[in-house]
Formats: sequence, C-alpha cells, structure tokens
Amino acid sequence: MGTYYLDIETDGLDEVKNKIITIQYVELERGTGKPLGDLTILKEWELGEKEMLRQFIENSPITNKYSFDFVPVGYNLGFEHKFLLEKSSRYDDLFPITVLSRPCIDLRTIGILMNKGEFQGSGLDKMTGKKHSGSPLIEWYNEKNYDAIENYINQETEEFVKWYEWLHKEMPELRTKWQKELE
Repeated sequence: MGTYYLDIETDGLDEVKNKIITIQYVELERGTGKPLGDLTILKEWELGEKEMLRQFIENSPITNKYSFDFVPVGYNLGFEHKFLLEKSSRYDDLFPITVLSRPCIDLRTIGILMNKGEFQGSGLDKMTGKKHSGSPLIEWYNEKNYDAIENYINQETEEFVKWYEWLHKEMPELRTKWQKELE
C-alpha cells in the first residue's frame, strides 16, 4: 500500500472554467506519515495542463489496478477529485483521474472535529502553521510569480506533513482513551 500526500493548486474554484496550475504529491511512510522522498510539483506553466495531467498519470501509481497502490492523503480531497476528474476527462487519450472512488485519507474531517464541529475556522491554515489560505495564488499566477507559488506549496506541504506525523503519534492514544471509556 502506498499513501501519498496529494494536493493541487488552481486559478479559481470552478472545475469547469478554471484550470489546474500545479499537482503536487509525495509518498508518505505508513505508520508515521514521514515523506519517503522529495515532493514532486508538476507545473502548468512549464508543461501545459494536459501534459501535467499526463505526467501525473504516467509517473504516479494513481491509475494502477490495485487501488491501494495510491492512497491519497490530503485536506478536502473532494476539491482535488472534482478538478482532476473534470480536467482528465476532457482529453480522450487520458485516463480519468478519480480520487474519492478509491481508498483515501482526508484530514478535513479531523480539522472540523478539532474545531468543535465548526466548518468556519477549520481551514488547513487554522489547523497548522501554514501562513495563509491559497487565495493569493491566483494573483501570483496572473503575475507569473511562480517562485511565490512554489514557496507556498513547499511551506503548505511541510506544515501538512508535520501535522499528519503528529496525528500518527497522538491518535492511537485517543483511541486507547476512548476504549477505556467503553469499559
């Protein structure tokens, strides 16, 4: 089984009108959440959207028959799902990418529960040391400030992985505590 941090950046929120500007992923160690390699960032401004999707399909195990070869780990994976499926389905020669039709680990639910069940205030930037939401990316993309986008992606990934590793350590203790409550 391979667990992979998966995230995308887009130039807007509409999967039909807007485009994916980056796809980033890295394999994570099972049981600890530690990265097993370097973060891969596929960039639309270097490859174009179709080629970026093609490279993701060809260079990651996302389309392997055995769905546990690529278990996406992320925050609000429904967003990645709708964009990746919409964009990959537009091209007859690409395999449609689905995220939610396979085993996946979405930490959004944990963020909401850690925020007392409230959606507002449960963004990744509120749960981790991430400096801000992704809203400045659209302006950076339009200004061709690609270094700012890459810095944001690297910082976001670092903060997500740090939290994911922490959850790997802390959640088993929460389970033990809950099991004691059941006795």
